[in-house]
Amino acid sequence: MSSTPSTDPGALLGPADIRELAAALGVRPTKQLGQNFVIDANTVRRIVRTAEVTAEDVVVEVGPGLGSLTLALLETADRVVAVEIDNALAAALPATVAARLPQRADRFTLVHRDAMKVTELPGPPPTALVANLPYNVAVPVLLHMLAAFPSVRRSLVMVQAEVADRLAAAPGSKVYGVPSVKAAWYADVRRAGSIGRTVFWPAPNVDSGLVSLVRRDAPPATTASREEVFAVVDAAFAQRRKTLRAALAGWAGSAAAAEQALTGAGISPQARGEALTVEEFARVAEHRPAGPAAPGHRPARPIPEDGPTA
Repeated sequence: MSSTPSTDPGALLGPADIRELAAALGVRPTKQLGQNFVIDANTVRRIVRTAEVTAEDVVVEVGPGLGSLTLALLETADRVVAVEIDNALAAALPATVAARLPQRADRFTLVHRDAMKVTELPGPPPTALVANLPYNVAVPVLLHMLAAFPSVRRSLVMVQAEVADRLAAAPGSKVYGVPSVKAAWYADVRRAGSIGRTVFWPAPNVDSGLVSLVRRDAPPATTASREEVFAVVDAAFAQRRKTLRAALAGWAGSAAAAEQALTGAGISPQARGEALTVEEFARVAEHRPAGPAAPGHRPARPIPEDGPTA
């Protein structure tokens, strides 16, 4: 049974609160960790609304920082598990939650680890991922979390606007690429709004965007593993200006072998990676030639529902 969420208007952090907390901790946001703290309460509440978080959700948050979004999530969600790599921030966040939302503190858990190394979380399986992702690691962290936690049905992440465009891009778009295809393996992806620079401290020199990901009922139907499909994607976009016949030559063992795989998959060898859907990449992976022409090839196998981590 979920406890009653809090809507205390004074619980959230404003600009003065953020700066005071940072000063008390001796924290200065670093470019190395991609830290930009949200200082606007309306923005974090908007993120929670857009994420459609309910009182039944167990939310995992990556990079909670000083707790701006964490507190807004705790107002609504059943539970929040925050994953933080920074030593000072991880040490301080439980106390911030206890001070500002004491009636919800037992619904909060802090995991002090690198999100890229997290493969399990304490408590019930997470149902949603909501995060202001550090810009320098946003895509790998998002893909890792989607792979590691199949129980996450909905995600809403705030990333650099350019990255948001790439994640949500459709085949044929100039910005369609590796992030677009790999995200589409897991979810239906769309842009869910824009965030201005003035709601952050320090203000970044780029705009931000919200990306919504609703997990697919199942990955694309294929006998190739996710790793095998992603290997084709990586090869196709490593040389995106080349035709797939040329771009996939290394992956297949030769240009002729790549053409054979493409033709077998019903794809023109003259096409380019930006034209293919994730389902078409999966078909190409299924047709990779076996034998000496394709070193390291493994027999195709069914994909387990929860899959290994990326």
